[in-house]
Amino acid sequence: MDDLLRDYLPILILLGLAIALGIILVLAAAIVAVRHPDAEKVSAYECGFNAFDDARMKFDVRFYLVAILFIIFDLEIAFLFPWAVSFNVMTDVAFWSMMVFLGVLTVGFAYEWKKGALDWE
Repeated sequence: MDDLLRDYLPILILLGLAIALGIILVLAAAIVAVRHPDAEKVSAYECGFNAFDDARMKFDVRFYLVAILFIIFDLEIAFLFPWAVSFNVMTDVAFWSMMVFLGVLTVGFAYEWKKGALDWE
């Protein structure tokens, strides 16, 4: 049991340091923070539009296309790293299934490109 605790000691030390650093940074921000914000600083501001219009105003579809682009490439990277790590022991089925996946993502990227998601004015 003593060896088990000794093996976990570095993890406990790192966890203690992380908690202490988090507490120190929160306290430092509370002490150093400016307490007199102006009206412009505390006003609602989101997605590049001021909050003066109706909440049901229309957004440009390019915001959504950029979000879809982010999801496409984020998913690609999330699935590509484990696949690349195990590349030397993979079967033909695993290889071709990833090629199909990359093909589908390429078609999605081509669709986004054709719709003009990469052309920002």
